Amino acid sequence: MKQYEAVIQTLERLGGVATLGQLNQEVFKIKDCEWKTKTPFASIRRIVQENESIYKIKPGLWALKSYQKELEQKGIIVETEKNKNSKEVIEFNHSYYQGLLVSIGNLKKMRTFVPNQDKNKLFLHEKLGDLRTLQDLPKYSFDNLVARSSTIDVIWFNERNMPNSFFEVEHSTDIQNSLLKYSDLQDFYTRMFIVADEKRRLEYNKKLSYDSFHSLRDNKRVNFLCYKDLERQYQQTIELQEIQTSII
Repeated sequence: MKQYEAVIQTLERLGGVATLGQLNQEVFKIKDCEWKTKTPFASIRRIVQENESIYKIKPGLWALKSYQKELEQKGIIVETEKNKNSKEVIEFNHSYYQGLLVSIGNLKKMRTFVPNQDKNKLFLHEKLGDLRTLQDLPKYSFDNLVARSSTIDVIWFNERNMPNSFFEVEHSTDIQNSLLKYSDLQDFYTRMFIVADEKRRLEYNKKLSYDSFHSLRDNKRVNFLCYKDLERQYQQTIELQEIQTSII
């Protein structure tokens, strides 16, 4: 079997759509295909970029053209200038980036949580509630503080069930609301991120400059993580897992 055929077969097995990271995990399970190259991940990237039967939904997310209508009916839609503000695209983007964050946390052996109101939302074909490893938010502090964190989009917990990282995905909502939440939670030894499109970085900086957030700003408690860097970290985390597995 040729390499491009293995990529297409893997996409079919994954329901017609997959992240580049998922392809890197699954394509080598096909025994009829040999990858005699020192850079197999680069070969996979080249195939999805050049093969005419494959199209890009967003950076790092690829699908088969033969599945496009079916995927669009499920809300997996290519974002354009015309539809970028539609409810379907906004919901897809939000749950997609939540899914990437949960997946990275799982790969890093963190315990992962998403709010219960989001548990039935999909990361491609999988419910976020099935992807997270914690079904209940740990009672890691006073009730009012735990409740304040209960709507954070993704939380990573360490092995002691203490929060390691907070992530708020701000695709279209007001960044200021997340900063207010982080301000209330700033006394925890926890990393805090605003995850958004690079185009919102100026808005983030402006909101963070408000006097109300001087403590978050001066103590460098919050970081801005753009979608592109998140996608890159997801890809690198999976590739590192593959390298470590091959060494073992």
